[in-house]
Amino acid sequence: MLPKRINVPVVRKRIGTPDAKIVDEAGKIYEELIGFVPPRIEARLNVTGALDPKLVELQEQMRAHAMYPRSFDVKTAQLMLVGMLMMDGSDAAVLHAMAARRAGATWQELQDVISLCFLFRGLGAANKGAEMLANLAAREEEAGGPGEQK
Repeated sequence: MLPKRINVPVVRKRIGTPDAKIVDEAGKIYEELIGFVPPRIEARLNVTGALDPKLVELQEQMRAHAMYPRSFDVKTAQLMLVGMLMMDGSDAAVLHAMAARRAGATWQELQDVISLCFLFRGLGAANKGAEMLANLAAREEEAGGPGEQK
């Protein structure tokens, strides 16, 4: 489940308005990768973007540099991130599972990542991973997502 979206007009009224260029450019990257701007990222772009726009610019430069390594294609990098975040118990794993699917990952590849995580993190990770894939399948079904059975 994704965190609750922020109230952008309230943030902008009470905290300040971020540079629209920064928010728009960063937003496009997330929309391409995941299909939308995740709520926490939307919060960072708007809050930190209003209070410290240079920091947001630097964060996005570092993220882009690390997220797209020359050694791996996008799908492989996203599958690796799913595994890393599952090991950490992070709910951000689902966002990278979405990105992996958009980049062409199959359900089996995602399950294999979850199975590797199970070896070192246990049954809880396997359960959470299966729930994540089931919810992602439902989300794709509702949205007419990447494909039927990949």
